Amino acid sequence: MDSRAVDGAGGGPDASSPADPPIPEADPAAGAMDACLPADLLRAVLQRLPPIDLARSACVCRAWRAVASDRAVLEAAFCAPWGVRRVVGEPATGAFWRAASLGRFALSHAVRRGDTVPGVALKYSVQMTDIKRFNNMMSDHGIYSRERLLIPISNPEILMGSTCYIEMDHNAKREVAIFYPEGRPGGKTESVASIVAAERRSQRILESVRRSLHVDDGTAAYYLSVTEGDPRAAMMEYSEDLRWEQQRAGR
Repeated sequence: MDSRAVDGAGGGPDASSPADPPIPEADPAAGAMDACLPADLLRAVLQRLPPIDLARSACVCRAWRAVASDRAVLEAAFCAPWGVRRVVGEPATGAFWRAASLGRFALSHAVRRGDTVPGVALKYSVQMTDIKRFNNMMSDHGIYSRERLLIPISNPEILMGSTCYIEMDHNAKREVAIFYPEGRPGGKTESVASIVAAERRSQRILESVRRSLHVDDGTAAYYLSVTEGDPRAAMMEYSEDLRWEQQRAGR
């Protein structure tokens, strides 16, 4: 009989079956940070970080990720470099918030009869090539098929105290935060009312999930964010994570 088979059957140190991999221990430093920083203080600190550093902070631990992924914190970090008062709307992906460059903003110019690309460029003190590149136009004649042009921001002071709207421009094939110098078409009052109503609904859902799970606002917001705002799915996700942690602690 093969001696190697005997050793494997006997369970000796040279057994052919591989040993179970060691279970990684929880990082005590991350747990200490969770305990030392109250949620309100953590939020106040993280929302002052540049967007790229805010994205990195989400990798520290679960509590930090919950705060760093909060919509209000992302918006504050995105707006701060340019003094924008508010950004309305949700981007297609979370990567939108990570680059708070001027290229993420644009002015909306409603194209009128007689407008030309050189005339628009002169009005806003920008280069013609920048307007065509920003709007995905091959030539100056592209203006005649557009209802509006996106104007790249040349002077950041224009954005001070402004409200911008996240929109996908299908002609330009880009998603940007748009500032309307003459007011957003479609009625600003109605738009603000709908925004306030949506925020109240979101707050009620957040409160319901927080009370049901007996957790803080940051944790409730995190589970709502990973389940696309579905409160039932958020509670199920939390229960699964809690069960996994209990099983791991019992080993």
